[in-house]
Amino acid sequence: MGRRRKKGRKVHGWLVLDKPYDFGSTEAVGKLRWLFEAQKVGHGGTLDPLATGILPIAFGEATKTIPFIQDGLKTYRFTACWGEGRDSDDREGAIIARSDKRPDRAAIEAVLPSFTGDIEQIPPSFSAIKIDGERAYDLARDGAPPQLQARPVHIYSLQLVDIPDADHAVFEAVTGKGTYVRALVRDMAEALGTCGHVAGLRRTRVGPFGEDMAVDFAQMTGNEMADVPREAVDPEGLVDFLLPIEAALADYPSVSLGGVETQKLQRGQSVVLAPPVASGVRGDLRGEVPVVVAMAHEEAIGVCSLDGLTLKPSRIFVR
Repeated sequence: MGRRRKKGRKVHGWLVLDKPYDFGSTEAVGKLRWLFEAQKVGHGGTLDPLATGILPIAFGEATKTIPFIQDGLKTYRFTACWGEGRDSDDREGAIIARSDKRPDRAAIEAVLPSFTGDIEQIPPSFSAIKIDGERAYDLARDGAPPQLQARPVHIYSLQLVDIPDADHAVFEAVTGKGTYVRALVRDMAEALGTCGHVAGLRRTRVGPFGEDMAVDFAQMTGNEMADVPREAVDPEGLVDFLLPIEAALADYPSVSLGGVETQKLQRGQSVVLAPPVASGVRGDLRGEVPVVVAMAHEEAIGVCSLDGLTLKPSRIFVR
């Protein structure tokens, strides 16, 4: 028997979605698959339903670059609410602790260095982490919150932005992979001798994708997300909102290849770069270079590693 033909259109590229409040990442992927009538769609890093902001969505061959986005730095702007601890560590959870203590600016700024750099963090019970095949948030909702283990994360910067009132403080953080802002606020509150939760959260950047690249459902369809009728959607027109596959790889060096080298890579074969081509590699090639983007006619054809002058394919894009 032949292979079953996949349903949907072949669509390739990245959409930088400005995710609205109270909408899950998986739900967003499903909605965009429907809007674009696309065969294959995935996202570049979960964003809590109650958070807003940058949710990169990959279509088609762009899904091969999702790991590079997941490993990228994330920037968050968030508001901590002091004096109430909640079981979900955000404002939608049940109150499990109260405190009359409210930290001042000096106290807050004094603890920030303790939460910068390499730290240990226990993820929230209401998280997407899998425990014996089940999501932690499902166990927590069933009344059996799991005892999650601390794990290392890296916070590149953490700044106090504003104190609008005694109960709230606004921060901006640049974090590495796997960091939970809800856990960060919970732990900062404990260090300040109080309790707290996240009252508001927005992701403003993921890897090379920032707010200046983002679009929302109203821009794409003229309707709010929940009110998009099928007859109002033009899948062909929506493609104009996509960024090319290589947009996810903007932080990596690249090299432009000719026809013969391109054909060899597309067959999965390594290519030895002649010195003139090797000298044309754009980006920093000092030290080990595990990722080089191979380009042909200003279009990415694959992700490679560079060993001396040998370009070795690891992911080839098939359009």
